Amino acid sequence: MEWITNPWPWYVSGPLIALVMFALLFVGKQFGMSSNLRTACSIGGAGKASDFFKFDWKKERWNLIVVLGAIIGGFLSANYLSDNTVDINPEIATKLETYGITSTGDAYLPTEIFGAESLSDPKILAILLVGGFFVGFGARYAGGCTSGHAISGLSNLQLPSLIAVIGFFIGGLIMINFIYPLIF
Repeated sequence: MEWITNPWPWYVSGPLIALVMFALLFVGKQFGMSSNLRTACSIGGAGKASDFFKFDWKKERWNLIVVLGAIIGGFLSANYLSDNTVDINPEIATKLETYGITSTGDAYLPTEIFGAESLSDPKILAILLVGGFFVGFGARYAGGCTSGHAISGLSNLQLPSLIAVIGFFIGGLIMINFIYPLIF
């Protein structure tokens, strides 16, 4: 059981991802999570309000199983296959403490931001809502999310995906080095 509860090395997980991508390419499918939001909205009747949601969602319903698997897998691993903590670099833990995040090593996500008590803080709630909007808007504006571009798009050798992934990295570096210190 220990082989499933511990992180897998890159030389195991990387080829498994490549194998899944090869299988999807072989059957003519593309992987991505944000496209499922469009499919779910289309199923809910959003096509009546916007032409963006008018498409044959039945051809994309196979990808909804990926979302269901991610939800079930995340629940099972968080509740039954892990102690819900991650060992991080001590230097990073020290840097996070300067931002007021002291829960490193105690929780998978920082409870100072994602804990139930933090949602009563209007600043944290606003950050989560605005951040969620920008992630959703950015994923749609970029024509896909990070998993869609970085895994599926790059494996298809798509130039727009390469540009998007470079943009994701640059945006992440700007956020963590310049904007995050201003917020906290």
